[in-house]
Amino acid sequence: MTARTGLEARNLSVSYGTRMILKDLTLALPEQRFTAILGPNGCGKSTLLRSFARLIRPRAGEVLLDGENLTAMAATKAARRLGLLPQAPTAPEGITVEALVARGRAPWRGLFAGWSKADAAACLRAMTATGVAELAERPLAELSGGQRQRVWIALALAQETPHLLLDEPTTWLDLPHQVEVLALLQRLNREEGRSIVAVLHDLNLAARYADHLVLLSPQGLVAQGAPAQVLNPANMLAAFGMATLIERDPVAGTPMVIPL
Repeated sequence: MTARTGLEARNLSVSYGTRMILKDLTLALPEQRFTAILGPNGCGKSTLLRSFARLIRPRAGEVLLDGENLTAMAATKAARRLGLLPQAPTAPEGITVEALVARGRAPWRGLFAGWSKADAAACLRAMTATGVAELAERPLAELSGGQRQRVWIALALAQETPHLLLDEPTTWLDLPHQVEVLALLQRLNREEGRSIVAVLHDLNLAARYADHLVLLSPQGLVAQGAPAQVLNPANMLAAFGMATLIERDPVAGTPMVIPL
């Protein structure tokens, strides 16, 4: 049996046409942790996540999952090990919460397989974990932004993968809904042991809810590790070109970045 080593990028280079986004990037994400990918616009955060999700073929280097090359992995096998919530997902008009979450079971069902008790149980667990079970029959369009995001996360959870990737899951949400979604992801990580990887913009919320940070700049990897190791004035200057003061969050005890 292959040893579980999690997601890795080895000498990864990714480009869009002639524009190089990531160049010779090497890093390994810890298993069963909540990792936040941070950095300024255009540094390759979403590109890195999409590479981990097999949506982009590397120009050079490789992406590995448990030691296996993801590019060469069969699509169904990858879909049973990696769940993805893309940025700004769209749903068919009029679809209900229950019907949308059910789509997460696709990797586990054969071409002509019927709906099974295992499928129903997985969807119920996912909706219960995200607090949307009571909304099962409601059309998605009727829900608030925070509720809709929890439904999309439930779809990804119904896929029952050990790794969950989320591209900017808090974008366009107000602060209470951002906190709601990040607290949910933190709970899924701590209670279920799922490896969570999310692209985030808010440094202070990332430090409060994630326990492993990856900080990128347009030049490449600046730092990775615990929030207290990554969020310091030197790294903020290297990544954002901005002078900062780092204080202790009086509520969470995590680093708090204050621009100067």
